Amino acid sequence: METTPALYYKQNRLKQLRAFCMAARTGSISLAAESLFLSQPTVTLQIQALERELEIKVFERRGPHIKLTPEGETLYKLSESLVEGIDKLHESFAATFGEIESGELNIAAGESTILYVLPDPVSQFTEAYPNVKMKLHNVTGRDGLQMLRADEVDFAVGSMLEVPDDIDYYPIVTYYPTLITPVDHPLAEIDEITLEDISPHGLILPPHHLSTWRMVDLVFRQHELTFNVTLEAGGWEIIKKYVERGLGISIVTDVCLTGEERLVRKSLVDYFPTRTYGLVVRQGRFLSPPAKRFIEMMEAFYAGKVQQDPRLAELVERM
Repeated sequence: METTPALYYKQNRLKQLRAFCMAARTGSISLAAESLFLSQPTVTLQIQALERELEIKVFERRGPHIKLTPEGETLYKLSESLVEGIDKLHESFAATFGEIESGELNIAAGESTILYVLPDPVSQFTEAYPNVKMKLHNVTGRDGLQMLRADEVDFAVGSMLEVPDDIDYYPIVTYYPTLITPVDHPLAEIDEITLEDISPHGLILPPHHLSTWRMVDLVFRQHELTFNVTLEAGGWEIIKKYVERGLGISIVTDVCLTGEERLVRKSLVDYFPTRTYGLVVRQGRFLSPPAKRFIEMMEAFYAGKVQQDPRLAELVERM
C-alpha cells in the first residue's frame, strides 16, 4: 500500500522539527532547504505536517522572509536543543566515556582575542584532540554575534560591554588598563601616573569608532580634561610598535602585553575599568562535546586569573 505524503511527513517528527528549526534560524524556507540539502517543497511539506499535527501556525510571511508566530517561538525554544542533541547523540555518547575522536569546532573571535587569549587553550586542545577540526573565525564583535545567531559557530570568545537579550556572556579572564610609553619618555620616570600627566602628550589609539577610543574620551571628559590623538592605528601590535619607535604613547588593555616589548608600563586602574574576556553563547545553543571540552580546558588554563563565573560550569553540565 502506497503511503500518502501527508502521512509520511507526519510520521517523521525529527525531520519535521529539524526543518522547522533550520527555517526559524535562517528566516527562509529556501535557505533552510539549502542547509539541509533538501528541496524547498520537501521542507515546506515537513513544516506543514508539523503545523497540522499541532494545530498551530509556526510562521507568518513577510515578503520573501518568514517570521515566527508566538506559538512558533515557543515551539522553537522547546525543540531546538532536542534536535541538536539527537543529531549529535553519537558524539555525546562517545564523549561520556572520554572519547572525542572526531568532530568540528568553530569559534568566532576578534584579532586581539585570537592573538593574546586563545593561543594556549587552542594549543592544548589541538594536541589533546588532533582529529577534531578547529576553525577560528577572525571577525568583529557584530559579525560574531551574527554568526552565533545563525549557528555558524559553536560559540565566540571576546569582551562584551553590553550583552543582548538572546546572548549569554561568561567572563573567564580579566585584564587591566595600562599606559605604555617609550623607554626614554618623560612619563616613564613617574611612579604614579595621573590623567593630568597624560593630557599634554600625543596618544596613539585605535580608530575612533572602536570601544577603546570611546572609553578614553568618556574618562577624560568625566575629569574635565582634554587629550590629544596624534595617530590612529588599527591593532595592538601596530600600536605597540609605533610607541616603541617614539611616535607617541598609548592606553591599552594589558591583554596585548607579553613582557618582551621595549616599553614602559604604568597602571591606570584608578581611572579606567578592567576588561574581561570570556565565552559568548547564544541562549539555548546545544554545545557539542568538542565545544564543552574546549571550554573546560580554557577555564582550567585561566583558573586563578579571575574569579570564575559559576554559571560557566553549570552551562557545560547542562549542555
